[in-house]
Amino acid sequence: MVVSAGRFFTAACALAGSALALSPLEVDGKDFVNSKTKERFQIIGVDYQPGGTNAVNTKSDPLTDSDACMRDAALMQRLGINTIRIYNMQPTLNHDKCVSIFSEAGIYMILDVNSPLANGSLNRAEPWTTYDAAYFEQVFGIIEAFKNYENVLGFFAGNEVINQDSTWLAPAYVRAVVRDMKNYIAKNAPRTIPVGYSAADVSDILTDTAHYFECEMSNSTNSRIDFFGLNSYSWCGDASYTSSGYDVLTEDFANATVPVFFSEYGCNKVTPRTFTEVQALYGEEMTQAFSGGLVYEWTQETNDYGLVMINNTNTVTTLIDYDNLQKQFNELDIGRIMKSNGSQTSVKAETCSPSIITSGKLLNSWGLPATPSKVSDYIESGLPNAPTGSFVAVSGGVIPQKVYDYTGKEITGVEFKVLTGDEANTPSGNSSSSSTGTSSSSSSTGTSTHNAASLNGPSVARGGLGGLFMLLASLL
Repeated sequence: MVVSAGRFFTAACALAGSALALSPLEVDGKDFVNSKTKERFQIIGVDYQPGGTNAVNTKSDPLTDSDACMRDAALMQRLGINTIRIYNMQPTLNHDKCVSIFSEAGIYMILDVNSPLANGSLNRAEPWTTYDAAYFEQVFGIIEAFKNYENVLGFFAGNEVINQDSTWLAPAYVRAVVRDMKNYIAKNAPRTIPVGYSAADVSDILTDTAHYFECEMSNSTNSRIDFFGLNSYSWCGDASYTSSGYDVLTEDFANATVPVFFSEYGCNKVTPRTFTEVQALYGEEMTQAFSGGLVYEWTQETNDYGLVMINNTNTVTTLIDYDNLQKQFNELDIGRIMKSNGSQTSVKAETCSPSIITSGKLLNSWGLPATPSKVSDYIESGLPNAPTGSFVAVSGGVIPQKVYDYTGKEITGVEFKVLTGDEANTPSGNSSSSSTGTSSSSSSTGTSTHNAASLNGPSVARGGLGGLFMLLASLL
């Protein structure tokens, strides 16, 4: 059978439309930028760990339940989220559906490579006891599982490893993990994927921690982080730019040479949270030093930080914090905060030297531990038998779950929309208390606006020529 020119053109256009969903982000100086358009990217995000640390096991993790991911992605679209952070993942599970959902929703992902399961993390008190091949099967397994998804913004090599309980040598081991991850990605991934560190807001060592990881070593360039996350809860209730210490943080990180962002924020000492810090974080002063932030956290858990309450598999409630955060996001000038600044991309890393560590409370030498021999083999040849993910097709539509606002009123017509044209999700001014659900991106178009949202098996989205050949073969 000969494929007509018309059918060829239609098929090619369908593929091209799918392939434009999200371009990978890359690091340019102290900014994240779109790898195609070079437009600056600011994180408007939320930390995503439904069920908390106990939700990950050998059979499930936050990205294995596609129905839950579709529900949450639709509600995140309404809120204006463009990035999520996922803490605990099981690398041997299939994440294709959930990752595809978030990608088509215009949402990037930052993934922690560590896990609470056995051999899943460094022992901060004695890191030399866990810096071994068993640990890197988890670390490299996460890289393998997610390396093919273009909406993976980056990986966190560690989260709050360095604190009052950590050993003096902990920074060297974390930087060694960064080195090994970056070397593995360079050898085994289809693109450069940034690697960073998420720090606790321990004021007396915070800037030293940043200096330790972002400085340039003459003999180990690959051990330098690509971005730095800060878990900060200093703005509580009706605080201000100065009373919260945000002015000090802005000054501390004004000369950073990598993207810096809040990897967690949202103090809950005063409730409900009003999130007035959003206007400061994305204001003129702070956007010169920071690349946005991630609110802690999506689902309501025992620690009372949630934006939504998962009542059961069929119903969800958006809490008052969700509404308050949405109001703050809706006031943002997205055009301004995404605007590139030449001075942000022309920065140069400082040289590692004892003089840049000023507190006397953090390691000031950079003699990194040698990569274990078996880990070196993994870097050279790839982790054996590691599952690798790929995108699947996703259709838009009204989600099947019932959604209620914090007053108990049902929000109808909550819709998951497939975004097009390399479009990240943005706030749009919609109100979550509206009785009619709408997407948070007014320019987006769904492939099905009236039917239930669904997944449609293997996709040619982002498939390049291979995807085109598959599509054409189906027409023969």
